Amino acid sequence: MKNLLLALISGVLLAICWPTYGIPFLIFFAWVPLLMAEHNITKFSNIKKKSLAVFGFSYLTFLIWNAVTTGWLYNSQLPDGSKSLLAVLFPVLTNSFFMALVFLAYHFYKKSQGTYFGLVFFVAIWMCFEKLHLVWEFTWPWLNLGNVFADYHQFIQWYDTLGATGGSFWILVCNVLVFYTIRIWEAGRVRKSLIKNVVMSVAFIVLPMIISLVKYYNYSPETVGSINVTMLQPALDPYNEKYQKDSLTIENDLLKLASENSIIKLRGKETEKIDLYLSPETSLPGIGGFSERGFHNSLLINNIKAFLSQHPKSVFSGGISSYYVYKENEEKPVTASYLDRQGIWVDEYNSAIQIIPNQQPEVYHKAMLVPGVEIFPYINFFKPILGDVMLDLGGTTRSLGVSKERKVFANPYNKSVIAPIICYESIYGEFVTDYVKKGANLLTIVTNDSWWGYSQGHKQLLDYAKLRAIETRREIARAANSGTSAHINSRGDIVDDLPYGAKGALTAKVNLIDKETFYTKSGDFLSRLCLFVIGALLLFIPGRKYLTRKK
Repeated sequence: MKNLLLALISGVLLAICWPTYGIPFLIFFAWVPLLMAEHNITKFSNIKKKSLAVFGFSYLTFLIWNAVTTGWLYNSQLPDGSKSLLAVLFPVLTNSFFMALVFLAYHFYKKSQGTYFGLVFFVAIWMCFEKLHLVWEFTWPWLNLGNVFADYHQFIQWYDTLGATGGSFWILVCNVLVFYTIRIWEAGRVRKSLIKNVVMSVAFIVLPMIISLVKYYNYSPETVGSINVTMLQPALDPYNEKYQKDSLTIENDLLKLASENSIIKLRGKETEKIDLYLSPETSLPGIGGFSERGFHNSLLINNIKAFLSQHPKSVFSGGISSYYVYKENEEKPVTASYLDRQGIWVDEYNSAIQIIPNQQPEVYHKAMLVPGVEIFPYINFFKPILGDVMLDLGGTTRSLGVSKERKVFANPYNKSVIAPIICYESIYGEFVTDYVKKGANLLTIVTNDSWWGYSQGHKQLLDYAKLRAIETRREIARAANSGTSAHINSRGDIVDDLPYGAKGALTAKVNLIDKETFYTKSGDFLSRLCLFVIGALLLFIPGRKYLTRKK
């Protein structure tokens, strides 16, 4: 009963830490009850199947954490309008299972090599697990620990050095120190040792926050200019309007919003023009998609060019649905689908586009896709076994094509070079730095958070964007279909926003910054370091046995 209670406490603490409703400072103690439960089971319990008990209690902890923090996925709708139970059950149950497996691996190692090496293994293997969630096709880094302070960004300004993965490392080490302090006290009841360990734990928690606050209040970015950006928010219902409305109607409404917000009024009679119009993810064309072989003949694209010709030196960028038809002799990627009726192979994309009059449009294809919705994970292995089991949430039901490298859009009329980040991609720290390495001095995020209604989903995704601003020290212009469109500065502050559900446009003067941060250059090096630590700890097992036999 005691261990069950400890597992429940850890689950509740992890759940109530999370943005955008939680108290993140509890994260420094959230793991401790579960670590204590594992220690009790391993050392003092009479349970016969101890490993199974550890797995069961940890699964309960992670199930509570996942269900409370990502339960908003239930708002996803099936084509018939009913709630999608699978959309929440699959990620919650599966991610909880993966987490429990990782914790079980820690239990086995600790049982074999003792508490001290076991705790080092715990930190290293969880860091590696989070890194795996950033790179594999079942990717789901929503609950990576470093995200927990997204709503309290003043305390994590040092993410420009170590990134959100550095935040995960910080949190894990703090939990280990607190757990170790409790265990030392229980074992020896030595006050001097207790005071020393408490001071060490408090210092490790507080010092990074103090450093961050100093950086926050003393940070002054070196800019290379600024541009005026109008972020368009059409507020289309993705289930009943976005993919059912006539494409020309959708575009006319979008361009009407742009036209109504095409001038910034200054004091007196002075005005400034808009340099960039930014539309949300898959804002065009509505039904179907753009043929990438026929951009020059597209009525919708030519309409945008006509609009831009009335606003000289303005550029349009935003999200579109597009496709590419392969010629018979062209090499076809695994994501390409064969359309029997037309007898052709085609790739579909969730894309970002930049449109400039008298120029061929530039296009980038979203590379970090949502598992089960935009990508069939490990399609070559699973499709012959499972068939087509993709979730239909009103969009695609096939694996989309991707761009293998990041791409940036340079503006010929000013110094701006934008990173065309598409929705889910904004969760990935090291991934976003690839845009900056290619010269991006401004991050733009186009997104459609309307799938989940007014829930924690769109709020959390907005807050995660603040982490990218800090890591790269770039300002962000974010255009969302139904909200929240926002201007975020390079400290992670939301300077201005357009509320969720509002139809309109947000205009902001956004600074351009070209200096690279340490994190931009080094990425998730702590995660890679932990991978080497895992290797060393595993090699330590046979080495230790050999030395013991020799002795």
